[in-house]
Amino acid sequence: MTPVRLTRRVVATVSTAVLALAVASCAESEPEPKPTRPPTTAAATSVEPTPSPTPTGPAVSDGRPRDARLTIPAIDIDGLRVVAYRGFTDDRHGTAIQNRGNAASPHGPDGGVGPGGIGNYQVTAHRLSSTQAFLDLPDLRRGDRIVVEAGDTRYVYEVTQTRRTSFRSPTSLARQRAEVPGRPGATADRAYITLSTCATPEDHAAGNYWSDEFGNPEHRIDKIGELVATEPR
Repeated sequence: MTPVRLTRRVVATVSTAVLALAVASCAESEPEPKPTRPPTTAAATSVEPTPSPTPTGPAVSDGRPRDARLTIPAIDIDGLRVVAYRGFTDDRHGTAIQNRGNAASPHGPDGGVGPGGIGNYQVTAHRLSSTQAFLDLPDLRRGDRIVVEAGDTRYVYEVTQTRRTSFRSPTSLARQRAEVPGRPGATADRAYITLSTCATPEDHAAGNYWSDEFGNPEHRIDKIGELVATEPR
């Protein structure tokens, strides 16, 4: 038999065909990858929202107006009677209460809340007339304690700031009587106190002798505090 002589071209052609068959065979034998699903997020269906933290701080009252007793150790006030009335700071009724030697606390639409209530507990008293109950009120400093006793509870406030109010400025009066002292329109989320008395010596020293129909000078000195503790009596 005559041997078959293969040329390089034939060998190359045969090799190429064999390689193509091998690749096709491998491609057919490998399994197709299965489609993957996104990982299941159990947290999306099983975890409940985290509740908001419980508010902390001293207990507050229901805000109902009531008579009280006021003690301020830093200026030697001990058990000053505070009379609640419907009105606004230093009106006719409030001035009459102060003339009898008591402090006055207005409530209602133009006043404030009762002792320990959320909002602005407002207390006014004379500085130079009657018993001069608030003679030394301007001496109060940041951090001094104000104690209000009402019913069977003692409310302890701490002085945080000093304000000056002008009776000739509706804007200034609105700030004094605001639910959040100094911020008309803001909603209170804690209990405040505003202690207020006249700035007569300061006004006269500045040559300002203006007064309203009740004898109140133009300016008032206000001490603002926040409730820091509630105690049983």
